[in-house]
Amino acid sequence: MTQQTTQMGPRQWGLLAMLSVLWGASFMAIEVAITAFPPLTVVTCRVLFASLGLLLFMRATGQQLPGAGRDDKLKVWGALVVMGLLNNIMPFSLIVWGQTQIASSLASILNATMPIFTVFVAHFFISDERLTPQRFMGVFIGFLGVVSIIGLGGIAKGGALLGQFAILGAALSYAFAVVAGRRFVGLGLKPVQMAFGQVTMAAIMLIPVTLMVDKPYLLPMPGAHVWAALLSLSLLSTALAYLLYFRLIAEAGATSASLVTLTVPVVATTFGILFLGEMLAASHVLGLGLIALGLMVLDGRLIARLKGKALRGTLD
Repeated sequence: MTQQTTQMGPRQWGLLAMLSVLWGASFMAIEVAITAFPPLTVVTCRVLFASLGLLLFMRATGQQLPGAGRDDKLKVWGALVVMGLLNNIMPFSLIVWGQTQIASSLASILNATMPIFTVFVAHFFISDERLTPQRFMGVFIGFLGVVSIIGLGGIAKGGALLGQFAILGAALSYAFAVVAGRRFVGLGLKPVQMAFGQVTMAAIMLIPVTLMVDKPYLLPMPGAHVWAALLSLSLLSTALAYLLYFRLIAEAGATSASLVTLTVPVVATTFGILFLGEMLAASHVLGLGLIALGLMVLDGRLIARLKGKALRGTLD
């Protein structure tokens, strides 16, 4: 993970706020969609509609498809298959299934552990991303947050426990996707090409499986609110969110963009309470606080500011 950081101005904070709303709303959209469709069908619709939306955007802006005019097309699309699996199929499927067992607000909190898993995975697969004492402390604090959420009695919760582990599995898959993405940087793909390529390959892999397993063509036609949730999930929380995220990285750096991890659970929890009637236990609030603290320790800027203030206070 790069440590590139630039100044966050009003425009960048606006992008961050929009991205927080889009990704926070995705958990509520999933909660609505699974009332009418099986999890695999929801995921397939999400990546298929996102692929079509990104394709229209690329055509409208005159951008080439991934691998166009290159001699290494197979290598490019092979990398996109890997990213489609790690960054779309596995985490999307685990999140959607997990939300059949637990509330959307709790799912968003557990999903916020992704940067914590990323630091741990990168330690083993990227030579210049070793686990420093500061990073270890951030991972440890975040892990305490997960323990607080699941609780010592979590084993007795049956499906709820499996749902929680499914979301953690999704966060782990995202972490492997980040590490894999580092290895694919040399391919020279534009962010929108990477986004389009991975959701497209995910859709191609999922469509035949979904048709055989879920048989969505035999399901009753859902209401307009379900289709609205699916379109929101696909075009807004996936296609548009990708574009905003990559723009934020380009303008403010990856470290600043990672702040969205702290804000998404807040938005998702607010939506869950306001529109879905969900409630958070005290252990969930404590867990969210510990995960947020762990992420701030990993980010490092809070500690640096505190050290700077302490040093200035000593000099004064």
